[in-house]
Amino acid sequence: MADEALHINSRIQIPSWELTFTTSRSAGPGGQHANKTSSRVTLHWSIPNSSALSDHQKSRVRRRLSARLTQEGVLQIHVEDSRSQHRNKEVAKERLKALLLDALKVPKRRKPTRPSKAAKKRRVDNKKSRGAIKKLRGKPTTDS
Repeated sequence: MADEALHINSRIQIPSWELTFTTSRSAGPGGQHANKTSSRVTLHWSIPNSSALSDHQKSRVRRRLSARLTQEGVLQIHVEDSRSQHRNKEVAKERLKALLLDALKVPKRRKPTRPSKAAKKRRVDNKKSRGAIKKLRGKPTTDS
């Protein structure tokens, strides 16, 4: 399992040697167990040094995940959800996969549209009818 690559999608796989994990004491669930074991996992992945992404993909990921990157371009993911270090590693990998899939998704281009002639007419008619209703709210005129 240690030599397996992390499959992001059918074309992108991150080799296991590019991912480094550090452990530390967790503040999450586990009671006294959390005070004695290092169950918190931090995943580090250096985007500039990665062979898994093309230059275009790297720039897109750097732009979309800029708030999560260090100065050197290393993505860090901290997980302390479980009292198991192994489970936290798996969750960190899942979060990396989800982040990358979201960051690499190309947004759809907006097609500029114009309102139809009928829609413009409906809008003007509604405005006129609202104006007529508001005009009726005024003080009545006295006919002498």
